[in-house]
Amino acid sequence: MRFSQLYAPTLRDAPADADLVSIKLLVRGGFVRKVAAGIYSFLPLGLRVLKKIEEIVRQEMNSIGSQEILMPIIQPAELWHETGRWDDYGPEMMRMQDRHERFFTLGPTHEEIITHLLRNELNSYKQLPVSLYQIAMKYRDEIRPRFGLMRSREFLMKDAYSFHDSWTSLDETYRQFYGAYSKILERIGLEFLVVEADSGAIGGNESHEFNVLADYGESTLLYCDCGYAASDEKAEYLLKEETQERKTSDLQLVPTPDSRTVEEVADCLSVTPKDIVKSLIYKGRKGYYMALIRGNEELNESKLKAALEDQTLTMATPQEVLDLLGVPIGFVGPIGLPKNVAIIADHTIKGLNNAVCGALKEGYHYFGVLPGRDFEIDSWHDLKMVTEGDPCPKCGIPMKSAKGIEVGHIFKLGTKYSEKMNGYVTDDQGNSIHYIMGCYGWGVSRTISAIVEQLHDENGIIWPLSVTPFEIIITAVNAKDPDVLKKSEEIYELLIKEGYDVLLDDREISPGMKFKDADLVGIPIRVTLGKKLQQRIVEVKARNEKKPLEVSIQGGLDLLLKEIRKELSVYRPVSMVGKE
Repeated sequence: MRFSQLYAPTLRDAPADADLVSIKLLVRGGFVRKVAAGIYSFLPLGLRVLKKIEEIVRQEMNSIGSQEILMPIIQPAELWHETGRWDDYGPEMMRMQDRHERFFTLGPTHEEIITHLLRNELNSYKQLPVSLYQIAMKYRDEIRPRFGLMRSREFLMKDAYSFHDSWTSLDETYRQFYGAYSKILERIGLEFLVVEADSGAIGGNESHEFNVLADYGESTLLYCDCGYAASDEKAEYLLKEETQERKTSDLQLVPTPDSRTVEEVADCLSVTPKDIVKSLIYKGRKGYYMALIRGNEELNESKLKAALEDQTLTMATPQEVLDLLGVPIGFVGPIGLPKNVAIIADHTIKGLNNAVCGALKEGYHYFGVLPGRDFEIDSWHDLKMVTEGDPCPKCGIPMKSAKGIEVGHIFKLGTKYSEKMNGYVTDDQGNSIHYIMGCYGWGVSRTISAIVEQLHDENGIIWPLSVTPFEIIITAVNAKDPDVLKKSEEIYELLIKEGYDVLLDDREISPGMKFKDADLVGIPIRVTLGKKLQQRIVEVKARNEKKPLEVSIQGGLDLLLKEIRKELSVYRPVSMVGKE
């Protein structure tokens, strides 16, 4: 490939709306172009990277015996109604009607399709286990598409599904996928962390996320030296019982004019935020709920959704709260709450007495509140958003935190889908049983952004060898010079013959622009033919090194080939995590 023929329009400046370094560099480097919010075209350079990532994923899936298929993107609503997810999935699902007014979705995931497919084919335990995967586009109507390829409306994903007659069989396959996912990241050459994760709308009783570490990752990961690691959506809170006895007092209605927030109420009543009961109203599939947590803590909505088994749960709007309780947000509380609003409380509320909460009366709060005496709680759960420094739930040591980009997620689905969609097999005793399922997703296109977020510098991208669009770029400094161009062509042909992916920069532009583009695009090895060619010397420079190596070609190209091989053998991009 010659740069003069390659469609790779590089840009000096990033688009104004690019919010992360990855999308800035991918656009500037001519890898992708934005069509609309969350929708991108892949140009030749970007597609080369995408295909290399896709092939690594495919190889690792094949290595554990998973078989590739291809399922339709358009899915009939009837299948989603069978599982109840047509209503549960939420507004992220892209819905459509055909000319006959039948509803369909552009598939955000394929659990319904694969279960439907196999329920008509599987009938005996002797056909199990079976594992199938596809690499195909997915669609989600993100409310705020952002972060380039990391959170887009259309994205390339590998999704795999496994079917079993026992939990032991599922456990074995789950371990195989865990190992395959780890190997994918090792082969690409990335620093990563695997954490326990929330299953969300996919469901199931166990899941793990595979996160590429990055300073501006969208996921917050909590981990401990003992080996425990979880996403902040999943991380458990180790509750320490309060041993100090505190005297209770009578309930008092106190005026708190113009005090609506936790901080304002704390200042008004001279209490600390941890003494305040924060009362939050949520709207779910079955009605309204009040979630209680201490004023100094953040409520974890993922935990709340899991506790209530309702993925449609959303915080009520100020108008909805006013219509429901007749009082504005800021004065809401559990005392005197209508019976049709269930109270869900975090475990830390148990340790409160002489607490403060909203009085369901504008301009007033209650003081001296005692849970259990002044109001009843319908159910207790861990609802706290765990943060860095909170005790590890396994060993009690303060946890550390890191930022990451989720690229893989594996789930133990159990019989969630086979029960709802009547998927049966006959076991070895002749009994009809629901087959047990696993689900394993990998974001192929978002992996590109994850790589760039971790591997870049002030000049551009630093691709690992495993997925780089080209391994070597030959820079003919003066392409108008016949000697320079002839020798560049000779080296180019030699490297192609040796099996390398090579790009020859034969453009008639300034040397400075060529060097800048080579660094921006991020090709691992640059071979430069400039003025020193008159002395039969060329330069070899690795993308992650500051200075080039001068190599004599006086006696032929064998020494140059040797040095290129050497540079490629030791080439290892250095992560930028924690260095910016």
